Amino acid sequence: MSSVPKSSRAACLVAFGQPLEIRELPIPETLEPGAVLVRTEVASICGSDVHLWQGEVGVRDRLPLPVVLGHEMVGRVVRLGPGVSRDSVGQPLAEGDRIVWTHASCGECYACTVTHQPTLCPRRRMYMFTSCQQPPYLVGGFAEYVYVWPTSGRVKVPDEVPSELASAASCALRTVVHGFDRLGRLEDYETVVIQGAGPLGLFAAAMALRAGVHQVILIGAPAVRLEVARQWGVTHTLDLDAMPDARERLRYIRACTEGRGADVVIEVSGGATAFPEGVAMLRRGGRYLVIGQVGGHEVALAPRLIVEKQLTVLGVMSGDVDHYYKALQFLKHNRERFRFEALLSNRYRLEQINEALEAMRQWREIKPVVVLA
Repeated sequence: MSSVPKSSRAACLVAFGQPLEIRELPIPETLEPGAVLVRTEVASICGSDVHLWQGEVGVRDRLPLPVVLGHEMVGRVVRLGPGVSRDSVGQPLAEGDRIVWTHASCGECYACTVTHQPTLCPRRRMYMFTSCQQPPYLVGGFAEYVYVWPTSGRVKVPDEVPSELASAASCALRTVVHGFDRLGRLEDYETVVIQGAGPLGLFAAAMALRAGVHQVILIGAPAVRLEVARQWGVTHTLDLDAMPDARERLRYIRACTEGRGADVVIEVSGGATAFPEGVAMLRRGGRYLVIGQVGGHEVALAPRLIVEKQLTVLGVMSGDVDHYYKALQFLKHNRERFRFEALLSNRYRLEQINEALEAMRQWREIKPVVVLA
């Protein structure tokens, strides 16, 4: 058995909007059947981490502070609980293997067993949403060690995929994969518009390009993110800073689509006005995939447009173990076509976590990485 210390450093959210505190938390000496203990290698920072830190996504009344923030992470197995010998897709699992892991759905409720939608499990335990003052303590990514719950899916990381990319795949890309599964087939003659140029938007652009659609149009800011999209082969980019008028953006989309509008719009921006704008950009009979609308804002929308245009509107929440596996495989098989490393920005140590979060909040980063091993 690997040598494991008695405690682990972890970055804890103690008060909203205040600097995270680096605390020493106990490492459980025994594991439940099915659980895994990992030594974290890297944890990338997601926009959701920033929103939770600031208390911006309606969690003030349901987040049991203090918590260990972070939910995008890769770790090496240091202990396997009783009964664990393989990952969730049947690959042999041993100490020293790199894995990513899911939130922990219960496996016993209506959503898990009847509709097979474990991301909607009402009893789902989520990393960074669980108090770090009670066992197993280490249930967030910004920690040297993390406890993987028994019902969390876990997938070995392919040797060809660096840990930093696998970490990003464990949230942004797996959610996009889930969205594309719900969208269904994309045709080569179709135009896809993506609202948002963060990691979600860039991964969505890569998947749309890989699917072979006719045009991929990315809308967002700042310019450095749009440059990554152009390097990957996106057909057109619209800089929100240069084209702030939504009516002008709509005219541009229609000009690119012979007046019809986009076949598919993918919303990953979280912007307050993105939803009605996306509906307007769609052609009659188009599909709207909504991923980024997690804030508490409300918008005005004429529902008749959904009827008159006969739209399909799809929402996506998180991802399950199959999406994690597919995300890793997408990275493995498309690294020569897309330079995924362009998403990764600066590297930080755990004690620099507040600096990293602030840089992310100010949009100075695309995907910063916290190196823990």
